Amino acid sequence: MKISIIGLGLIGGSIALDLKEVGSYEIFGYDNSPDHLDQALAMSIIDAPGNAQSLKEADVVVLAIPVNAALREVSDLLDTIGENTLLLDVGSTKTLICDKVRDHRNRRNFLATHPIAGTEFSGPSAAIKGLFAGKTNIVCEVEKTAFKLQERAMEIFRHLGMRIRYMDPKAHDKHIAYVSHLSHISSFMLGKTVIEKEKNERDIFDMAGSGFESTVRLAKSSPDMWTPIFEHNRENVLETLEGYIENLRHFMELLKDENYKAIYQEMDNTNRIKDILKGITINAI
Repeated sequence: MKISIIGLGLIGGSIALDLKEVGSYEIFGYDNSPDHLDQALAMSIIDAPGNAQSLKEADVVVLAIPVNAALREVSDLLDTIGENTLLLDVGSTKTLICDKVRDHRNRRNFLATHPIAGTEFSGPSAAIKGLFAGKTNIVCEVEKTAFKLQERAMEIFRHLGMRIRYMDPKAHDKHIAYVSHLSHISSFMLGKTVIEKEKNERDIFDMAGSGFESTVRLAKSSPDMWTPIFEHNRENVLETLEGYIENLRHFMELLKDENYKAIYQEMDNTNRIKDILKGITINAI
């Protein structure tokens, strides 16, 4: 099967690595960065650079670029790909891109997905074998994709080792704002606060424990990727922020009032999150 991957970063590169392990896929790569393309070739992430012909002849085209770029390119790609080619989007927001292709004459060639997997790193060097094993892949509006192309996608997902969940695009964007997008904002702003208040970088390095490191891990994520995500999911992110800020203010008032019994109860009630998240790995972002 011929696969063209547009965007050779963490997600696109990791998909390529896993599919190459299967042995029945020929991987062509596309990236705006010549350095990324060279790295992907040198690391054997892809078999060859892609061109217009390989795009046309691909069985599957994976669109693994920032969501704003994907929104710009998706219609032209649907015009360009072959009649029996599947265009697979793997971005973190789904409503806008599904709306964009709703009336496209080749809508049946498109499948909107979101693999819930990743790390805070980017570029081809961040690609990891086995990144998707056991992770959830959200699939939206599957009924609008041609059945034989659905089957082709499911074969790829099986080889990646992913579990499938079907969801409406708007529901996806609402839920992902809470469990992913808010986490990134919290991490970025915690990192910002510490940088502003702790002027001595050596103090941060010496005194930062594993709790701080794990909490600000996501602050190392690429702003090029995450700014468009916040833009595309603005309304849902604002709603989650309102609830989060309200809880922070409530905690601050309890501390001002020296109400440690209530603080204990707040934390004790929240401890059940460990049961909810049992089995979830740290790389599932």
